Amino acid sequence: MTSFAIAAVDRDDLGFVHAMLYEAAFWRAGTDRPPLDAALREPDLARYVREWGRHGDDGLVAWIGEHRVGAVWVRRFDDDDHGYGYVDEDTPELSIAVGVEHRGRGIGRCLVAAMLVQLRLRGCDQVSLSVERDNPALQLYEQMGFTPLTGTDGAVTMVRSLS
Repeated sequence: MTSFAIAAVDRDDLGFVHAMLYEAAFWRAGTDRPPLDAALREPDLARYVREWGRHGDDGLVAWIGEHRVGAVWVRRFDDDDHGYGYVDEDTPELSIAVGVEHRGRGIGRCLVAAMLVQLRLRGCDQVSLSVERDNPALQLYEQMGFTPLTGTDGAVTMVRSLS
């Protein structure tokens, strides 16, 4: 029997987290995707993983057996340098991806649920994310209690209270 586990991100996982950021950004099947290295040099994308280990960074990796299959992570940003789902300096922004071959099995739901617990334990009041309106993950976020806050250019920023 193959085991499923979720564990904290460690230094050995950072390359995988970078690959998951790439999957999250370029989730549409059948579209041209830039090379991973080039994509991660783009400031709007790189801000989600560069200098990992800052105050407020936290992440989890999902494993099936000996293989990483997905990751969820949060970062705090400020008014001068922030991500697409930025709300304020006190609200961490959530990013998540599951490898294409493992989607639709509940792994993303498990990762988000585990991160919500982690954030509650750390005393966070809320968490935010940004998702494109045509991304199938939008339905998952709605089911997990995220509500729309703002929307622009086909994307929506959502928040989830943790109290």
